[in-house]
Amino acid sequence: MTHPIEFQLFAPYNKAVALIGSFSAWEDIPMQQGEDGYFRAQVELEDGTYHYKFRVQSKSWFVEPDQWLEVVDPYATDIDNSTQNGVVQIKNGKKIVDTYIWKHDDKPLPSDRELVIYELHVADFSGGEPDRYVRGKYKHVVEKLDFLADLGINAIELMPLKEYPGDYSWGYNPRYFFAAESSYGSTDELKNLIDECHARGIRVIMDGIYNHSESSSPLTQIDHDYWYHHSPRDPDNNWGPEFNYDFYDENLDVKPAWTFIGDVVRYWIEEYHVDGIRYDAARQIANYDFMHWIVAETKKTAGVKPFYNIAEHIPETTSITNVDGPMDGCWHDSFRSVITGHICGDMFDIEQLKDVIDCKRKGFMGTTNVVNYLTNHDHNHILAELGNRNIFNDEAFKRAKLGAAILMTAVGVPLIWMGEEFGEYKHNTQEQAKVEWALLDNDLNGELFEYYKGLIHLRKNNQALYVENIDFFHEDPNSQVLAYTRWNEEGSRVVVVANFSGNFWAGYTVPHFPANGTWHEWTGDYDVESGADNMMIDLAEYEAKVFVWQG
Repeated sequence: MTHPIEFQLFAPYNKAVALIGSFSAWEDIPMQQGEDGYFRAQVELEDGTYHYKFRVQSKSWFVEPDQWLEVVDPYATDIDNSTQNGVVQIKNGKKIVDTYIWKHDDKPLPSDRELVIYELHVADFSGGEPDRYVRGKYKHVVEKLDFLADLGINAIELMPLKEYPGDYSWGYNPRYFFAAESSYGSTDELKNLIDECHARGIRVIMDGIYNHSESSSPLTQIDHDYWYHHSPRDPDNNWGPEFNYDFYDENLDVKPAWTFIGDVVRYWIEEYHVDGIRYDAARQIANYDFMHWIVAETKKTAGVKPFYNIAEHIPETTSITNVDGPMDGCWHDSFRSVITGHICGDMFDIEQLKDVIDCKRKGFMGTTNVVNYLTNHDHNHILAELGNRNIFNDEAFKRAKLGAAILMTAVGVPLIWMGEEFGEYKHNTQEQAKVEWALLDNDLNGELFEYYKGLIHLRKNNQALYVENIDFFHEDPNSQVLAYTRWNEEGSRVVVVANFSGNFWAGYTVPHFPANGTWHEWTGDYDVESGADNMMIDLAEYEAKVFVWQG
């Protein structure tokens, strides 16, 4: 039995469009244009899978006037990479993406302030195991979810998933915005990954590229300047044709770039049940009206479940995330540069330390306004930075632990880059760089993993670390020691005493300790009494002591 299936393409100022596909032996099916700017055609189709494209008389400036081009549907939800055709599935007379049935939508998920985020790249997260089994797909991330749950993280941030050219990329060159990257597996397998994350109380944040597209993305071929700026606004920071969020079509009362990206974002929330978006290159997007609108659209589409909108705005700015700002939070790159500089011994500046540990000093409002990290996909791993300075082995791992202690106790939401938790040491590269899982068999790497695991457990069980309260109660620039306390109104209290020097301070007195009584020193797992407002401790070089109030 056949059913009428409609195909449509929004191309308001193009002269003609035809539909071609496996259902027509790739012969033209003329499409009729409506007053709303859409070309439409209906085809009688049986249930099944079909390949298709559009033939368009292009209005793009880089081709001859009204030249015919074959163009993939910008709204295609599946792409055949070998032919670059759109793929449509028909079942029961309707277009479908797949037949996946969600199993864990009822599971409670953590709020934004509770998050510990783990950034990963699907292709590189697996496949670096010592065996020869080929990995690097959605299903292989699922195989490692119990490892991540054991670590304690409760959100993963997936580097871009939208279909890109070829079979390996970081994904910041999206060609097809509605299609999931097919080299990682099927749409069913991606949904199963997200579902299995939710089953473990892990939220899924996707990396969204809405500043630009890859140069052969369909909209560039249809009518480039209708959706994009004609030329780069900032040639030094140009990664592809840039969406023009300033353009308004008065004739149709539409903002074309807003409409397209709004449809993209709603689709990924509705179809894939994602729980947040990182907005790549938000500084280049630059249109706060659009960002306010798109964030409101995400919240409306997500409904009652939490949804975290994070801007990558380098350098960070309070204007993008505070009361009048569009985003919930932003990447806090100053945290990375300052903490890395201190644990590598490049600098000591107590005011800069305080500025990044307490983001409020720079005008941010609250704990979800910044996402702190020691590294991410754009930077070297900490052990690589230390190695660049000839700091290796025990000394390097000691300093990595100091960085981790600050990361997990600073004001803000912490983010870990895959492998950081057990001492991955690779330098930043856009070439394939599989996580080296065999490192976990080494004593120092295994100890670092347990340290991260313990810190995450500490964070999740001491809600003082979820709020904005912080007090730097001891500053000793001569010894390069800084101490701060975090607390909430319910009695949770954590104190961190950090030594950023290469000296061992025996019998070091920490004055003005926040409360007299029993504290549990977490790194050494012992109880200690503070009295007369002081605490005396031994403080090793590049070490943080973490005290949890017992009463």
